[in-house]
Amino acid sequence: MQVLKKVLISLVMTAAMVAVSTSAFAAPKGEEAVKEAIESTLSGIAAAQAEIKAGDLPAASKTILEAAQASKEFRFEITERQRQKATDQLKSARKSVDAGDAAAAEAGLATALKSFSEMKAKYDETH
Repeated sequence: MQVLKKVLISLVMTAAMVAVSTSAFAAPKGEEAVKEAIESTLSGIAAAQAEIKAGDLPAASKTILEAAQASKEFRFEITERQRQKATDQLKSARKSVDAGDAAAAEAGLATALKSFSEMKAKYDETH
C-alpha cells in the first residue's frame, strides 16, 4: 500500500510538472503578431514599389499607408528608433506619391525596405 501511494504521488507530480513546463516553453502569443507585422510591412513596401513602376500612384499611396500602419505593430525594443525612422520614410514616400513625384517615392521606399529588412534580420537573430 505504501508503494502504491508513492507511485500515485509521483505520477500526479509528474503530470503537474509536464502541464506547467509545456506552457512555459510555448511561443509567446505576441511574437506571432510581431512576425506578421514585419512581413506585412515588407510585402506592402514591395507592392507599393510595383504599383509605382506600373504608374498606379493612387493605389501605391493606399498601399504605403497600409504598410505604415502594419509597421506600428512591429515592436522590438532593439530596433524601435530605427522603426520610427523607417516609418517616417514611408510617410515621406507617401507624400511624394500624392504630389506625383514617383522618383522621390521610389527612393524613400527603397530606403524603408532596406531598413525594415535589417530590422527583420535583427529580430530573426534573437528569436
